[in-house]
Amino acid sequence: MIIKSFELEKVSSLKYNIHLIYGNNEGIKQDIINDYYLKNFEGEILKYYENEVLNNQDEFISSLLTKSLFETKKLIVISKVTDKLINIIDEVLNKREIDSKIIIKCSNLEKKSKLRNLFEKDKHLICTPVYEDDSRSLNYVINTFLKEFKFTLSQEIKNILIERSKGDRINLYNELSKLRNLQISKKKISTEDVLKLSNLSENYSVFELSDHYLAKNSKKVSNILNENNYSSEDCILILRTMLNKSKRLLKIRNEIDNDLSIDQAVSSFKPPIFWKEKDIVKKQAQSWSTKEVKEIIIKLNDLEALVKKNTANSILFVSNFVSNYQ
Repeated sequence: MIIKSFELEKVSSLKYNIHLIYGNNEGIKQDIINDYYLKNFEGEILKYYENEVLNNQDEFISSLLTKSLFETKKLIVISKVTDKLINIIDEVLNKREIDSKIIIKCSNLEKKSKLRNLFEKDKHLICTPVYEDDSRSLNYVINTFLKEFKFTLSQEIKNILIERSKGDRINLYNELSKLRNLQISKKKISTEDVLKLSNLSENYSVFELSDHYLAKNSKKVSNILNENNYSSEDCILILRTMLNKSKRLLKIRNEIDNDLSIDQAVSSFKPPIFWKEKDIVKKQAQSWSTKEVKEIIIKLNDLEALVKKNTANSILFVSNFVSNYQ
């Protein structure tokens, strides 16, 4: 049974013992666990990773079945789960005497996932997909936080926090906590205070810089360069990352030249491209010809050799390179 994130009030009234929460929004996952399972819970909380359960299947099932007169309720959280756990879930479902609550946390599951299909169709199970937060949900997070801790922020500051959170409420909570601490000693928080304290989306990784360069997203590349203070060590990592991603792009371009569509070339690539990367990789494949990618790889190798010889100017060399697509 599917219960959407906005329907979770139903959870407290339902008697299902196994809840699958899948998707890449770790903040919502934790909020669901905190608000609908941990709040007012006085029993034992057990945390496992999937590999721990798989390596000790008999012990895990036995611990669910074993009861004592003095045993408290159990809440079991299993993280980093994949389709490999499905046989254990089937076995648990066959043991009707199990009354422990089990929460299963997964990253995004494709429609063909056996685990996802089981939880969507079985009437004894519930699952909740969690997606990236949008502006509306992040604004709700801010207002709920402000109400709980009794302080205010201007709408301009709220907008800055939302923009910089990159759809991740965990980052947002961290920054709100900083502002709450600042508010104790400073009654009115200014935009400048937020800009000084906030370290959200400015911390772009070198992977994002590489991806947006290869997608020819010049505006994004410019923003990343302006918002970061890269070191000479970072420059080597940037070039290596760009080189690896360019080599992957070259293989994809070769497949396209052999009459595969961009979608087919990206979908069939080995090792598989992570689902969240697929759109930007497709854009990269559209942005460059095979000849151009080969030229970029040669330039990256030459630039890496130059940077190693002249570390003092490495940041200037790399910045000029990624700002210029010629």
